[in-house]
Amino acid sequence: MSLIIFPAIDLKAGQVVRLAEGDMDRATVYGDDPAAQAMLFADAGAEHLHVVDLDGAFAGASVNGDAVRSIVSQFPGHVQLGGGIRTRASVEGWFDLGVSRVVIGTAALEDPEFVRGVAKDFPGGIVVAVDAKDGMVATKGWADVSTTTAVDLARRFEDAGVASLLFTDVGRDGMLKGCNVEATVDLARAVDIPVIASGGVKGIAEIHVLALHVRDGVEGVITGRALYDGRLDLAAALSVAKAAG
Repeated sequence: MSLIIFPAIDLKAGQVVRLAEGDMDRATVYGDDPAAQAMLFADAGAEHLHVVDLDGAFAGASVNGDAVRSIVSQFPGHVQLGGGIRTRASVEGWFDLGVSRVVIGTAALEDPEFVRGVAKDFPGGIVVAVDAKDGMVATKGWADVSTTTAVDLARRFEDAGVASLLFTDVGRDGMLKGCNVEATVDLARAVDIPVIASGGVKGIAEIHVLALHVRDGVEGVITGRALYDGRLDLAAALSVAKAAG
């Protein structure tokens, strides 16, 4: 197995943006054509995308649906989508549209039985987002911090049939501080579910390190700002990930 590289497209008001530490008031706009951005990633060799409806994460329902549909219709690979997906109808709707995997965050903490149900009905299609601030789970677009630890939340779904866990250190997201590799690997070793790293990737060195931990259960890594700012070359990252496999 090789590490999966997920270029990120975060959507706010139909634009491609990156936030600093999940703060909607600290958004940098990188473009106004999400589908075109998706195709640039595809041209560089990407077979997977991680798309987030940021407005939807706060609203609790899809807001940037048109942009998502445009991306899915044009990107030739697999699209993983998160942001405000909290009902069975929305899960079914995105799968019907052609999304490969759906990421569920807030509902995983507040309604675990909902997650178990859709994970059973859509095998391999559900990813549980474990977003942590200082080790504690953050929800509702990271606006609320719970009293549940990241590991405790992850363990609740070990027998649920979820495809992966998406672990984000919120304090590093969009800050180019470096991915929290240690916490990611610790989580992967603590559970029997593959873990995707996210938050703060700043360069090729982290891709090298994370690729060494595939056998520990690290499935992939999401990267956004480093790609947009030119600190990480996508083709190079994909090459490193493939070579490690």
